[in-house]
Amino acid sequence: MTKLTVPGPKPLPLFGRTILVSNFVKDSLGFTSQLFQKYGNLVSLARGGGTNVYLPLPNCPGTVFTYGAENVQAVTTQPEIYYKYPLTGVLYLRRDESPRTEPLKHFGVGLFGVNSDEHRRHRQLLMPAFHQKRIESYCNTFIEITESICQKIEVNQVIDVAKLMRLLTLRVATKTLFGADIGEQGSKSAELLKQIGILLGNPIMWVVPFDLPGFQFRRMLTLMAELDEEMREIIRSRQASDSDTGDVLSMLIKAKDAETGMTLSEDELLGHVSVIFAAGHETSANALTWTLFLLSQHPQIAADLLNELDGVLQGNAPTIEQLQKLPLLERVIKESMRILTPVPWNARATSQPTVLGGYELPAGTEVWASIFHTHRDSDIYPEPLKLNPQRWENLEVDNFQYNPFSAGSRKCIGAGFAMMEIKIVLAMLLQKFRFQCLPQQKITCKALIVLAPKGGLPMLVSQQDRDFRKGVGGLRGNIRELVELG
Repeated sequence: MTKLTVPGPKPLPLFGRTILVSNFVKDSLGFTSQLFQKYGNLVSLARGGGTNVYLPLPNCPGTVFTYGAENVQAVTTQPEIYYKYPLTGVLYLRRDESPRTEPLKHFGVGLFGVNSDEHRRHRQLLMPAFHQKRIESYCNTFIEITESICQKIEVNQVIDVAKLMRLLTLRVATKTLFGADIGEQGSKSAELLKQIGILLGNPIMWVVPFDLPGFQFRRMLTLMAELDEEMREIIRSRQASDSDTGDVLSMLIKAKDAETGMTLSEDELLGHVSVIFAAGHETSANALTWTLFLLSQHPQIAADLLNELDGVLQGNAPTIEQLQKLPLLERVIKESMRILTPVPWNARATSQPTVLGGYELPAGTEVWASIFHTHRDSDIYPEPLKLNPQRWENLEVDNFQYNPFSAGSRKCIGAGFAMMEIKIVLAMLLQKFRFQCLPQQKITCKALIVLAPKGGLPMLVSQQDRDFRKGVGGLRGNIRELVELG
């Protein structure tokens, strides 16, 4: 096997590579920031390779990290060279081990687990479900669920904003994906998907993936089997009714290739549902959480944004037309997703030998392109750690310099959906409530698949009183390294 020549730290004997992988998993952003500073914008996790973080292939030459618009462009615009693999990563290798591992054949696969012509076919079938007109039809769902959440918020109480935003986006994902006509079945499926997602986010399960009593891997396989049974029942019920009930699932069931007449199989539908659900609600929840946090620490920006919202909406939920009249809201969201990127990494693997940044990469090399570090390029974004929505008034960037939804043929298919959801939710929440950090609060960011606050984000919620200076400053944790705070 060809060895990696990309520079990187020399691993210690015996368990050196395992230690390096562990360091990355524990603090992917802090660890790679040090590597980039020492070795440049293309670095190997271990000198000479021999590591495998997520790639579900038997022979992986090694892992490299990169950032910067040029390398992001190379990775995202050459889909025949840089392949994607299922969200289950190395666990996907175990899909044929027993009848109990069979759900791994489709769970978390969707658009992530197909490449080349198969990816183009699947994406073409999914596109109508995320057409602008279809997304706009979900506007009332966004509003109704946000209003329901608002009514349950107790003012003058400390609540976990991260948990609340996950609940909100979970309900949106359930309603728009499964529809309202399946009642409790939809709720049960959503709960199963959520529990599986929690297990997948626990590193212990990846270290000891044994299907034995007491092990988390066994628990996950049991939940996956239960989810399969639930979802197959829902899919067959929809197929029997042969109607489009307005949700994503019913549209995917009816999707048909214009040339071949092919439709999505049951297993393919299960794969797409799991990916859309997981990618859809967790990323939007983190974008909302971080935006509320950033506004809590920037009182003038919060005041200006509320002035805009009050002037246009006058306390009401926004219409589709009014969303176009809220330029500061758009700029605040863009700047929030730049500085605290909900999805910090774009992980790929080379399908063939290639050259990146002047170095040869053997086939099968893991490539992690850092959206997070690219968004902090001071040549593109002066004072990159400073929250400055005004920079977007005149700043012109391409899809590789600003990359929260990726780019190229694999750009997030739900980007329009996510932006509309985030805008509506923020517009409604900010008119009703003020979110305030706690004295000496410690906020630690964790990042691998998503960038999230470790242990949640407790905040004091008040009625919107415009007293934006309360709770500003005095924070602890690694958040202070990622954002310029008072």
